[in-house]
Amino acid sequence: MSEGTGISRRQFIKTSALAGGGLLLACHIPFGNRDAAAAGEASFAPNAFLRIGTDESVTVIVNKSEMGQGVYTSLPMLLAEELCCDWQKVRFQPSPVAPEYNHAQFGPIMVTGGSTSVRSEWERLSLAGAAAREMLIAAAAGRWKVGPSACRAENGVVLGPGGKQLSFGKLAASAAKLAVPREPRLKTGARKLLGKPLHRLDSPAKINGSAIFGIDVAVPGMLTAVIARPPVFGGRVKSFDASGALAVPGVKRVLAVDAGVAVVGDGFWPAMNGREKLQIIWEEPEESKISTSAMREEYARLSATPGLPARKDGDAPAVLSAAKKRFEAEYEVPYLAHAPMEPLNCFVDLKADSCLIRTGSQFQTVDRNAAARVAGLKPEQVTLETTFLGGGFGRRACTGSDFVIEAVQVAKAIKLPVKVIRTREDDMRAGYYRPMWYDRITACLDDKGLPLAWHHRIVGQSIIAGTPFESAMVKDGIDDTSVEGAANTPYAIPNLQVELHSPKNAVPVLWWRSVGHSHTAFVMECFLDELAHAAGIDPFQYRRRLLAKHPRTLKVLETAAKKAGWSKPLPRGHGRGIAVHESFGSFVAQVAEVSIDKKGQLKVLRVVCAIDCGRIVNPDTIKAQMESGITFGLSAALFGAITLKNGRVEQGNFHDYQLVRMQGMPKVEAYVIDSNEPPGGVGEPGVPPIAPAVANALFAATGARVRSLPITAEKISVALGKG
Repeated sequence: MSEGTGISRRQFIKTSALAGGGLLLACHIPFGNRDAAAAGEASFAPNAFLRIGTDESVTVIVNKSEMGQGVYTSLPMLLAEELCCDWQKVRFQPSPVAPEYNHAQFGPIMVTGGSTSVRSEWERLSLAGAAAREMLIAAAAGRWKVGPSACRAENGVVLGPGGKQLSFGKLAASAAKLAVPREPRLKTGARKLLGKPLHRLDSPAKINGSAIFGIDVAVPGMLTAVIARPPVFGGRVKSFDASGALAVPGVKRVLAVDAGVAVVGDGFWPAMNGREKLQIIWEEPEESKISTSAMREEYARLSATPGLPARKDGDAPAVLSAAKKRFEAEYEVPYLAHAPMEPLNCFVDLKADSCLIRTGSQFQTVDRNAAARVAGLKPEQVTLETTFLGGGFGRRACTGSDFVIEAVQVAKAIKLPVKVIRTREDDMRAGYYRPMWYDRITACLDDKGLPLAWHHRIVGQSIIAGTPFESAMVKDGIDDTSVEGAANTPYAIPNLQVELHSPKNAVPVLWWRSVGHSHTAFVMECFLDELAHAAGIDPFQYRRRLLAKHPRTLKVLETAAKKAGWSKPLPRGHGRGIAVHESFGSFVAQVAEVSIDKKGQLKVLRVVCAIDCGRIVNPDTIKAQMESGITFGLSAALFGAITLKNGRVEQGNFHDYQLVRMQGMPKVEAYVIDSNEPPGGVGEPGVPPIAPAVANALFAATGARVRSLPITAEKISVALGKG
């Protein structure tokens, strides 16, 4: 068979069995009686990731959370490409929490994050499709009494000699009786689906309103709860008076939970109104009464002292001490909130021997196990159904499972189905944050103007310390996520030393879209820009000289510069800035064009982006994620800052934690580089380059070098010597 003449792969499927007349590979679909996959004659279940219906429908079971990044389309494309089915018949279904759906790279855990969805599932889903295809072809060949090589699969049917053909649905039962290929072969030659701009499978449901997000979940008899939370991190309830809350019509219960005081009502607004009537006396630990200004002073002090070594090439301190001229700069970025458009929520129906959870989780195994622990059940007694997520950015992958645990606690107390909702203010003032960072860099140049020595100290909280991942991800005191993008820079710098300080305080921190790269790219690319200008070399050409041994990084840099018209003159008051960064297995370069009006207001006019993410699944998804990452990163670069005063977060919603609005959104052009390299991520790599590209463009337009984010009119004025 033509589809079977390709590269031999390791065994993907171990056993086969005939179940209900269906085709079963590798393992059962662990849905129990609640799912049509167990209905025997109603559908065929080729493996844990695929079922073929008698109506010829092909349903791909997706083990990744859909939060806008397109996995409900890209992952089915991987399987469908090898299966050779009719794409118009393909459907998707979120997977349950089961070992079959654990992350293929991260071990025994089901999780969506790190831009790994396509990277981790490419081989597994491709082999699942290939194995099923080979069995279907063998079944058809057996009926026609010909060799499998005389048959081929195409568009949901197996074609044989003399115009014979049989559909997948008609062949499934026969194929299930055959031995599973121990080494299914992947297709060779042209791809029918991969690399094509296919429409997303989840778009119709989102357009017509039938898509169910966590906040949409409702069942008869369900109550709704909100929680009054401490005004400072680490605060506790000392006492409370619930009489005012209980007097509000619709309020059913008021109870203490670990997170604070929960008000339960027959709807969201009764619960909210009841919460307003609570009288609470809080215990506020002195160590929690921290402020941004005090932390900044501490971080600046630490940056002037030796830290733990994260990388040491050559002897940067010695070279710098002997240098006639040194360049030094300090960079700062603030705490940032995740601020997903859909506020956090969790539905729980807890019974004596079972627990049903419906929520938008990125961390299904961890959340399910935490729920079981709180409920006093075994993990297998907890069913967690993943809804659509209205944004995640890492917030819905919390190692502490905070929003799930508090919902189970409320359900356990009231013994009724309940949905616990955090308002945006709740989570912005009492949630988790991207850490605040302070960097100090000293460098000197060689006789060609290129960096000879670079000494870099990074100060900020570890997002891994104190979590279950600490032993695996923190080595010799170094949290790799704190220094990624700096300690592994591709730039050719002979004497490079990167050090880390990881101070601790009461502010809870968590991964935020693009993780450590979100701050290191800003610092690295802006300071490199400073060195280029100090050397009198064009910033684009400067990077080219330092990336001669990194062809993929160089390719995206050159592509972005060319598409942006880097060397073309701009009107007065306009400037271009460039930045390039590697993260999550992908390479991204961006050129930003900005202008400054007479009032000193910065406007980002255009962003040109080039990405090499290796092998391509859906180019439309890649472009959309570049646009998304640029918008997300631009919001942080221009507006984002969580600040604290006396232990209290000063921001609460989008009025004081702004996002880029439509009228402020630049024109974005995204170019995808053709590549045969292994697949990289696309959900996060678009974020890191945008802030430095804009900051560098601002300098090109005005001569103002802003070294702290967000880039405000006040900071521009100060940089220009007007403030």
